[in-house]
Amino acid sequence: MRAPGTGSAHDQLPWAIVALAGTGLVMFAVVWSGGTLGSGLTGNGWHGPPFALSTVTRLVTGGPGGLWPGTPAAALYGGMLGLLTLVALPVALLMRSLLGRAGRTKGLAGRRELAAMCPKGIEGRARALRPSLQGRDRLHPDETGNLLGDLMPNGPELRSSHEDVELDLMAPRAGKSTGIAVPRVLRAQGAVLLTSNKSDVYAVTRGEREKAGTVWTFDPQGIAHTPRALWWDLLGECHTIEGSRRMAGHFVASVNDDTAKKDFWISAAQNTLTALFLAAARSGTRLPELLGWLADPADRTPVDLLRDAGLAAMAEQLQGTVRGAVETRDGIYETARQTVSCLLDPEILAWVTPDPRLPEFRPDRHVLGRDTLYLLSKDGGGSAAGVIAGLADATMRAGVVAAERMGGRLDPPLTAVLDEAANVCRISDLPDLYSHFGSRGINVVTLLQSYRQGARVWGEVGMDALWSAATVKLLGAGLDDADFVQKISTLVGQHDVRTPTVSRGKEGTSRSYSYRQEAVLPPDRIRALPKGTALLLATGVKPALVRLRPWYKEPGAAAISAAAKAETAAITERAARRLPPGRRAVPGLPGPQGVPLSKQVS
Repeated sequence: MRAPGTGSAHDQLPWAIVALAGTGLVMFAVVWSGGTLGSGLTGNGWHGPPFALSTVTRLVTGGPGGLWPGTPAAALYGGMLGLLTLVALPVALLMRSLLGRAGRTKGLAGRRELAAMCPKGIEGRARALRPSLQGRDRLHPDETGNLLGDLMPNGPELRSSHEDVELDLMAPRAGKSTGIAVPRVLRAQGAVLLTSNKSDVYAVTRGEREKAGTVWTFDPQGIAHTPRALWWDLLGECHTIEGSRRMAGHFVASVNDDTAKKDFWISAAQNTLTALFLAAARSGTRLPELLGWLADPADRTPVDLLRDAGLAAMAEQLQGTVRGAVETRDGIYETARQTVSCLLDPEILAWVTPDPRLPEFRPDRHVLGRDTLYLLSKDGGGSAAGVIAGLADATMRAGVVAAERMGGRLDPPLTAVLDEAANVCRISDLPDLYSHFGSRGINVVTLLQSYRQGARVWGEVGMDALWSAATVKLLGAGLDDADFVQKISTLVGQHDVRTPTVSRGKEGTSRSYSYRQEAVLPPDRIRALPKGTALLLATGVKPALVRLRPWYKEPGAAAISAAAKAETAAITERAARRLPPGRRAVPGLPGPQGVPLSKQVS
């Protein structure tokens, strides 16, 4: 008894003979019918030679001219070729369909299951969500939804709708920038918000986004070495208790690895910062003076300002902290000073302080147009991550307000690409806001290197909430967390595998089948996903494998690449001018990115 996969060569020989004979018969029928067709069309009669083996012999020895006398050879061969094309085309289409099904992993979604994300389905959804598209016969694909990639192995392209929110997990250099962040920015129909700790996406997309509207580059730490050309009023977001608490929370989150776990000092520091931000905003005090309050815990000025603003309860709370035990008070204030330590850098402080010589960035105006906001910051100690998170949060909340005024949803939608969100854009309640953003026409995509990285920032509960709220998830190459990958394999599910068993005996040969269940995508296969591919998990449909569409393989990539190289050269030149005194650039060494732009991925 054995379980062969295909059987022995002796078993397959009769089938091979049948296949060879059938192929020969089909080819002879095409030649005979095509020659007769050519003879008839040229006026030499529709009577062909006998459809017999003797005709095959005459065709091989004498050629087609002897079978259809008087008919030009060109007409005969033309008829045969035309008929062969008519026969071969449907056969080729059938074979392509069969090969496509064979190439698709069993148990994953196909074109039928993903019809709502295919071009026709997503266009219908876009017309329902965007009133501005009503009455138009033809829509550009980018107007209908956000490109995710091509369904493997042979398409079609898949898009998410304008009410979907996305979470993407991929290892470094797996295609997050080239396959997701850059295409999403380039294809955006409305305003754009991008956070990053590198200048690669900025360099590739800046030139194209300038054609759409104003480009605002918020670069307080010199990631792209852009000169300051704007200012944002940080305290302008702190005129309410809610706004002040949110701003304080962004600074606290930038130094607290798990925002779900706040000890006494972190919570007390956030409360103190909330009161100080509120006092400064209500009184028109500048940030340098607020930093002075932090440096001197005994200063009663903010308490008096809160009372003057009619915020007696907040004033009493701050006064209680100031009058508390000296050790406790100093500990609270020292923790608060650490959270806003980036504002001690005058270059960073200048970006968030009113400057009458430069235009002010207004989030409420930004979300209504097609402008682009780049938020660039380093990660690690001393970064401006708190400021970046505050401005990103203010922009997205401005989008919510604008959507409410427009009837519930932004049209065109706001695109927010939170690249390196765990490092430079730690919005503590992002998991809670995620689904709300989608319903308001704010297309948020959060890019993380792993599930564990997100859990480090938002905690296990918060990351679970973010995972659940994301209606579209892309899992790319390099996911090395064994527990997480095992959970994904379980979510993808199992499928039945039929195993044949052949038994031979004196009475002959019998074949039977047994069934067993096997994981659709085992953990090792999920971990080994090739670069440029991703597992798509969308709400309400089976998982699918997609092939990402890198920007440099799309139409028009040559012009974008040329502009990107020029921008990279400009960044390198600006970086050289910013070198400290006594330092100079070394000829022949690579620039800030160090590698060709087309190869830069994250």
